[in-house]
This record gives sequence, structure tokens and C-alpha cells, in this order.
Amino acid sequence: MKTITSIFYVCIMAFSVIMFTGCSDDETCSDGIQNQDETGVDCGGECTACASCTDGIQNGNETGVDCGGADCDVCMVGVHGSWESTGDNIAVILVPFASKIVANFNVDGTYSVVQTDPMGAEITLSGTFAQSESGVDGIWDITLNQSSPTQLTAEGIFTIEGNVLKYEVAQVDPAITGVTAPTAEGGIGSTSGGAFGTSNVQTYIAL
Repeated sequence: MKTITSIFYVCIMAFSVIMFTGCSDDETCSDGIQNQDETGVDCGGECTACASCTDGIQNGNETGVDCGGADCDVCMVGVHGSWESTGDNIAVILVPFASKIVANFNVDGTYSVVQTDPMGAEITLSGTFAQSESGVDGIWDITLNQSSPTQLTAEGIFTIEGNVLKYEVAQVDPAITGVTAPTAEGGIGSTSGGAFGTSNVQTYIAL
């Protein structure tokens, strides 16, 4: 009888431990486990709302608003995106050759520029680019390494205000006699030390 009582007592204690564990207060919003009424790991439900790539807030491991980090798309910075230039926005020196220019600067460092001439024929320029903030307020440096239809390198600057891109570059390799790239210090219109005025400045509108 004593043995049966001992077994019964052990069973009762084991049941009590199980019940106690099941009602533990150890479940928190920082335990690295999706529990309670969480909709994600340590977020949602009674915890802080889970970060998403569409909530208009920089949260989670994002490096920008709804971008960057491990889960969201790479942040669009500087010239990244799609831009269009038509009409009076075409740089004066390009007017004989272009009636519309659509430029796409991708976050993977590639670019394509589709240039439509006044007769409607199109040519696509493509390659890779690198951009960086120049240190001069509001002006970025950019280098383009074109691979098609011909190989060349161009350097220049750009500014962005709202949805307007002011863009000025010049070919530096192969070099063109008398032509030097604009600089951030010289500002917009500084191609060849200002010799071209604003005739080499392209204005784009964001698409």
C-alpha cells in the first residue's frame, strides 16, 4: 500500500510540475520565440507590432524607411530609379541627337539609357556606374563605365530636388580634346571649367 501511495504522490507532483510549467510567466516579447499571441517572433499581438517593408517606418533591421536590412529591398539612394527627359529638358548639346531620353539607374550598379532621336529611332547605352556624395552640399559625384554600344568612361555630377534630377557628365576616357568633367566644387555648369555654360546640363523628371 505504501508503494502505491508513493507512486500516486510522484504522479501528482509530476502533474503539478507540468501544469506549473504550462502557466509559466517566462513567455515574453524578447525570448526569441513566437509564442503568446505573437504574429511573428517577439512581435505582434500583445508585443510591439512586427516590422514590415510596407509600414512607412524604419524598423526591424531596415537601414532606411521600408528598405535595406535582411528582409526588404535595397534602399534607393541618389540617382537610383527611372528618369525621363523631353522637350526643353534635353541638354542643348544633345538636341540634334535626342528628342527623349529615359535613364534607369539600378541598385545593382548597372544602368541603361534609351535615347530616341528626332526621327524616332532608338539607341540604348548601358554599363555600370558608381555614385557618392561629394561633400559639397546637395551635389553627388558619378562615374559611368559604358560597355555598349561602345566602351568609354564618363564622369560628372548631379543634384536632386524633389522629383527633378540635374545631371551633367563628360567623357574622360578616351579623352576629348578640350573637354574636362564637371566637378562638385565648380557646381552645375562646370564642364570644361564652365566653357559650355548649362548647355551640357540634362534635366530629368522621376518616373
